[in-house]
Amino acid sequence: MTTIHVAGGVGVAPTEMAAYDAALADANLHNYNLITVSSVIPADAELTVVEKAPDLGPAGNRLTVVQGKVVAGPETDTEEIATGIGWARGPGPGLFYEAHGTDLEAVEAEIRRGLDAGCALREWTFTDRDVEMSAIEPRKGSYTAAVMLAAYGESEPIY
Repeated sequence: MTTIHVAGGVGVAPTEMAAYDAALADANLHNYNLITVSSVIPADAELTVVEKAPDLGPAGNRLTVVQGKVVAGPETDTEEIATGIGWARGPGPGLFYEAHGTDLEAVEAEIRRGLDAGCALREWTFTDRDVEMSAIEPRKGSYTAAVMLAAYGESEPIY
């Protein structure tokens, strides 16, 4: 059985990529080559929400993730940026849905609407739904990032 760790983070730095890297570091997922997949949860996966992801293998390995990400520039004029991941599960496979924006409540509502739509497309049983969010107030003069990731299992060698 694979464990999927859901963790979020925020970061502030002088460049867009550095802020993203700082947000990944805040979630302890910065030392991997991330392979983004769409949103299906395998039926036998265990899902656990953590403050920071545990060590999932050597630095430089590839790690499969579903990722919510938002980055604000140094001149962004908004009170917050937010991203999140929601999921719907049952006795079989499940779904992730991610979204981002400038209003925490609106992003969460979009995630829930997306999950509703995705569930309606499938003839699976969904008994459990939840959402995890990551938000931060952008810092003027710097790039600001928020991430929420679902990391599938352990990392694997990239070659």
